[in-house]
Amino acid sequence: MSKFSLPAKSVRLILVGLIVMVSGYILMMGGGSSDPDVFNEAMFDFRRLVASPLLVLMGIVIIIVSIMKPRGGDGEEKK
Repeated sequence: MSKFSLPAKSVRLILVGLIVMVSGYILMMGGGSSDPDVFNEAMFDFRRLVASPLLVLMGIVIIIVSIMKPRGGDGEEKK
């Protein structure tokens, strides 16, 4: 039996949460201007202000739920 503290399903959910968070950060990138004298409105669009922070928060919630989810059984190891 494995000595790992989390079951395999929880580890997979943690990885899914990390992927969701990284995708949120990727969506948040960009929108800058190469010329500092020119203002670029692209940094204030829906994707950067709403969608990407929601993805990051969803990833955090997925990770917290996967860690805090009760495990099957009484929690003690059987020998």
